[in-house]
Amino acid sequence: MVRFRMEDIDSILEPLRLSVKEQGDIVRELKAQKAPELDIKTAVAELKKRKKALQDKENELVAAEAPFDRVQFEACLKKRFFFGQAFEIYGGVAGLFDYGPVGCMLKNNVIDLWRRHFITNDDMLEVECTMMTPSKVLEASGHAQRFADLMVKDLTNGDCFRADHLLEAAIEKALTDKTTSEELKADMRATSPLIEGFSKEELGAKLSQYKVKSPSSGGDISEPMEFNLMFRSEIGPTGAQPAFLRPETAQGIFLNFKRLLDFNNGKLPFAGAQIGHSFRNEIAPRAGLIRCREFQMAEIEHFYDPADASHSSLESVKELILPFFTKDAQMGGGKLTKCSIGEALKNGVLCNETLAYFIGRIFLFAKAIGIDPARMRFRQHMDNEMAHYAKDCWDLECRTSYGWVECVGCADRSCFDLQCHAEASKVNLQAERTLPQPIEKEVFEAIPVKKFIAKQFKKDTPAVTEAIVSADAADLEKQFENSEKITLAGFEISKEMIQLKKSVKKFHTESFTPCGEEVFTIPPLVAPYKCSVLPLSNKPEFDPFINTISSGLKSLSVAHKVDKSSGSIGKRYARTDEIAVPFGVTVDFHTVKITPATVTLRDRDTLDQIRVPVQDTANLINEMASQRQSWAQVAARYPSQDDWLKENPLE
Repeated sequence: MVRFRMEDIDSILEPLRLSVKEQGDIVRELKAQKAPELDIKTAVAELKKRKKALQDKENELVAAEAPFDRVQFEACLKKRFFFGQAFEIYGGVAGLFDYGPVGCMLKNNVIDLWRRHFITNDDMLEVECTMMTPSKVLEASGHAQRFADLMVKDLTNGDCFRADHLLEAAIEKALTDKTTSEELKADMRATSPLIEGFSKEELGAKLSQYKVKSPSSGGDISEPMEFNLMFRSEIGPTGAQPAFLRPETAQGIFLNFKRLLDFNNGKLPFAGAQIGHSFRNEIAPRAGLIRCREFQMAEIEHFYDPADASHSSLESVKELILPFFTKDAQMGGGKLTKCSIGEALKNGVLCNETLAYFIGRIFLFAKAIGIDPARMRFRQHMDNEMAHYAKDCWDLECRTSYGWVECVGCADRSCFDLQCHAEASKVNLQAERTLPQPIEKEVFEAIPVKKFIAKQFKKDTPAVTEAIVSADAADLEKQFENSEKITLAGFEISKEMIQLKKSVKKFHTESFTPCGEEVFTIPPLVAPYKCSVLPLSNKPEFDPFINTISSGLKSLSVAHKVDKSSGSIGKRYARTDEIAVPFGVTVDFHTVKITPATVTLRDRDTLDQIRVPVQDTANLINEMASQRQSWAQVAARYPSQDDWLKENPLE
């Protein structure tokens, strides 16, 4: 067996790195000179070819350095039923897998740690959204247009292939074949850089011109056809409402942005999170569990004011040393840059604090689940591979027996998704910021005429009213020019139900793009949040006590909600009662001024309040939430709120 030292590997790779740099410089120069598009595409194709040669050689050397029998390893996993081919007794279906007892336990432990590491630590708001998605939602987000590949079919055995990949492979083979004429080679070299942008007709013409055959049977292939990578379905028996199984979990978070914003008392920043199954109908799935047709995703969408991309917890990750593989380094065949997150921000490698913070948290999570930091890198997307919605994007890639594999994507999506869904649904998906000085603006607004709405819609009146208030008045006016009735949020609205009015208003806030009361009584063991932490004032001297209690709860993985809004304590208790929070902690002026520090602990069901030391609070809530102790047992050990206040008056 051949073993290589790191110095040997660098020495072998150096010529290939220089080759990539040379071609990268040519691409930059052509772009700077605004050269013809064909020249740039040809140069980019050559750059990709050289980058692939560098990557393939690096993977080869790494494999030789640390040999790994993947076949034997996967055989062991299947033997012990970590996972297995789905529907195996019927011959199996590629890209679909079942998890066994140990696989389920392992996966669930990773998910549990993910929830604690991200959701609990950063007070994220978790949602669980339906997997079935109406097609109009995915048309608005761009997935319906961009989640399609061109495919050809083997006319002999029905095997399917990506048309562009098949053409690229045929050209690569023909260029190394001595029997291929120089004239044909020249045509193929000119074609190669254009394949990525070919239409269905152009791909078909070239496949026919080069007489490309099926690699599996050697027989003829069909004309290219569009193949949508999303699983198509229908909602309802009529087939009138087309739908897809979701290709990602993020859209559910975006669609619930307004609800989450209201839940967070209208304040930014906040993060929504979701774990669930997604589906992509891969043409030819491969690489075991790495590329499946059904898989579980965990996604976070952090919403913040675009005028302020700072992050309050940046200090906790600022000193982490990470391996960055920038797009400039990739263009130049360079090596990883190892520096702290703080340095990466200072040098402009990372574009803002929020992106930097989450890259740091992603690294810590990957390390916590056992990934060797020496086998990690954060690779920046090149301009030509950047997702349509992203301003900047980094992948956490891990070096495996398959080579470097993307495990996590971290992108600055800007306002793309919210703007798309707001435009398509005609619903306002904006937040507000307070202005330093009020301003006057002319406004054009749609005012619901409730007597006509209530007469027709009865119990749906609140939903119709909200839809009208959220709609764009100018757009409604335009729609009513051609019709006495329009459809809004699924309701048929008549002209008499809306008053369109222009006026001048004074605004103390401005909008930008990033709701009877019923108390639920749910046992603490299954309650979503175990407690609320409610400071009586937003003064800075309250913060250390809030942070101590919150940190203690987080260390015990106790889900809780800190509510610093300006409403009265009674209203804030009512809000937490509505979402079944069993216990409430109030930090008041007695907490700040009397030593040792104590807080009020309130039971939702009895409304009883006791006074407990700050240092005991997290453990007490954890004991009651897990039902190892009852409220009665805890209340018997501490004074009631009223008795304590009588003995400890403020001077």
